[in-house]
Order: sequence, then C-alpha cells, then structure tokens
Amino acid sequence: MQPKYKRILLKLSGEVLKGSSSACHDEAILADVAGRLAGLVALGVEVGVVLGGGNIFRGLSGAANGTNRIVGDTMGMLATIINALAVQNALERIGVPAVTMTAQQMPQIAPSFNARLADDYLRQGKVVIFAGGTGNPFFSTDSGAALRAAEISADALLKATKVDGVYSADPKKDPTATRYDRLTCEEALAKRLNVMDAAAFALCRDNGIPIVVFDFHAQDVMRRIICGEEGLGTVVG
Repeated sequence: MQPKYKRILLKLSGEVLKGSSSACHDEAILADVAGRLAGLVALGVEVGVVLGGGNIFRGLSGAANGTNRIVGDTMGMLATIINALAVQNALERIGVPAVTMTAQQMPQIAPSFNARLADDYLRQGKVVIFAGGTGNPFFSTDSGAALRAAEISADALLKATKVDGVYSADPKKDPTATRYDRLTCEEALAKRLNVMDAAAFALCRDNGIPIVVFDFHAQDVMRRIICGEEGLGTVVG
C-alpha cells in the first residue's frame, strides 16, 4: 500500500522509553521502538523523530523544586540527547541507518542541526533523531517537534500518547469524556485541550502540517496511520 505520508516527524515522550523499568531505559522497549521505526523505513517513509527527556529530567519539574528555570530546561535538553543516542543505537543494532542531530554544538557527540543536511539524510533513508529541543529554554519538546517538522517539510507530525486521540477531558478520570476525530488548531486552543502547547500548534497551523494524536501502544498503529487508515487517532489541523 502506498503511504499517505511520505515524510513524517514522530514525537515520542521520554517516559515511553522507561516503561515500568526502574532504569531510565528499558532495553525491550528500545528494541520495540526501533522495530516500529524500521517498519516505516521499509515502507519507503522518511522518518524524523523528536524525543522528550522526562524519563531522565524534566525542566518544569526541576523548576518546581527550586532549580533555576534556565538551568533546568538546559538539563532537560541534555536528557533528550541521551534518549536520542539510545534510540539511534537501538536502530543501528538492527541494521537501520540513523543519525542524531542536536540543537547544541557538540561535534564529538553528534552533528548540529542543519535543515539541508537533515533533508539529505532523510532522502538517503536514514532515521534522523532531532535532539536538544529548540536549543532554547522555555520551549517544550512539542515546540521543538513542530519546529523540526516545519524545517524538514514533514507531511505530518505524529504525536504518540497513552490514549487513542484527543478527548474533551482526561478519559482515565472522566468516564463521560468524548473523543474528537478531527479538530482545528484554534478549536484545540479554545477548548484548552492540553495536547501540545500553543507555540507547537501555531507552527503546525502556519505551515499546513497536520498533527495526528494516537495511542502508541495500539497494534501496528503507526503503519496503519501512515497508510491512510481512518479512526486511529485525532487529526488536528
């Protein structure tokens, strides 16, 4: 089947990599994530990835505990680089070419982000993992994902969550919560649906990039979404 989206940006939380493990990374989950990404590459899809860092350090939590916000956000950005390298390694172990690009200059570890170079890597069939957020404090990794999606001209931003789309309230707390099949960015903001932050919505809206919010743990879900199957999540855009 011909993919509906030729180039995608996957936003994945750092907590997914941890699972129920007491360590920062669960090796079985890393292998599973790598396998899913490999399946997309096999379809001919060009794959970019942005990972959160919450399994290691979350800047907002640090600030709430007294850490200077700029310091805390910098620590969080470094956490995303650790996660990116872990996923890159998991991909390379199964023979999938991958490269990490960072928003910060650290040439001994990974090349700095460059849109033209990222485009070349994607065209070569490499999974490109964008790490370090936007490179600036006060911006979430959701904003970083939306920014990189715009810079690489992604056809869609896939946001992996623990539920199968966007709901009117937390479905785990409110049994009357209803799921939306489609929303505009303006509706998501007006209804205060905390799927992504306002900066991320604005970047995707202004660049015509749909956001697909889906349950990461559903069976074969990314391949099915990319191949155009309906009803597997909420489309915001």
